[in-house]
Amino acid sequence: MSAPRILISEVGPRDGLQSIKNVMPTAAKLSWISALAAAGLKEIEVGSFVPPKLLPQMADIREVVLHALSIPGLHVAVLAPNLRGCQGAFEAGVHKVTLPVSVTNEHSIANVRKTTAQMIEEVRNVIALRNEHFPDVQIEAGVSVAFGCTIAGTVTDDQTMRMCLAMAECGVDEIGLSDTSGYANPAQVRRLFRRLRSEVGQRAGGAHFHNTRGQGLANVIAALDVGVTTIDSSQAGLGGCPYAPGATGNIVTEDLAFLLEAMGYDTGVDIDKLIAAREILAEALPREPLYGHVQDAGLPKGFTYANGRMPSAPQPEGCLLGVAQ
Repeated sequence: MSAPRILISEVGPRDGLQSIKNVMPTAAKLSWISALAAAGLKEIEVGSFVPPKLLPQMADIREVVLHALSIPGLHVAVLAPNLRGCQGAFEAGVHKVTLPVSVTNEHSIANVRKTTAQMIEEVRNVIALRNEHFPDVQIEAGVSVAFGCTIAGTVTDDQTMRMCLAMAECGVDEIGLSDTSGYANPAQVRRLFRRLRSEVGQRAGGAHFHNTRGQGLANVIAALDVGVTTIDSSQAGLGGCPYAPGATGNIVTEDLAFLLEAMGYDTGVDIDKLIAAREILAEALPREPLYGHVQDAGLPKGFTYANGRMPSAPQPEGCLLGVAQ
């Protein structure tokens, strides 16, 4: 029996880079995306179609997309906050566009300068454009602050589901839930994703967690428990919403890949190659903190991947200090 497959959707080149002040050189960004794909990641969110004056980190998005599209087998995703951005993304030839749709008015206005009602109308217009001229592009509604909002506070399940149902009515292909502010806990994750599937069926999408309060991987386990098969993450834990105060830190791709493979889920990722890709980040963003644990500890002795593959790098022989507890 084959191992169940989980898609790790890498969001570092978008969510990671948009949240830092330093601009990663384009050449390094292209090398990084190539290294991530070579490590086995099948979907990468390579950037955002936004005005360069707002996010100079994304000024090279068209060059980045062109490069990503040249990588065989890579599903190229981007984020676009409005109709204009989506048109640019469609014309660039991307495979998937995520629209950030906030549950709360407060976050919506801070993030995309539109109320939630205005954003619903924007999504309708995007879907109409896609359906008429770009029918092969997948549209995801990334439902932001789905578990709580640093600006508005508590978000109820009913509030989140109302927005999810509005997105389904607009005709999006997929509806994902985002813990933009790092508020989610495992019980809440199970409850909301279970309800999402029951209310929107096959449109229920992936999970986007932040590790702001250290709950990221626990929330992944909860999502897996209720059948979620796509998990967003960012190499080295880069990222966080710049319009959600204190919401730092996506879950670390390297740690997520190890967790999933150790539990028997097939990710298709080579963790050693993934760790090697961190060197590009360290060189291109020397003052940026890089997070994670697996890169320091290495893979356990005797580790094998869920599909039976062996690690590509030598495994440690034992405790390096000679003292175990």
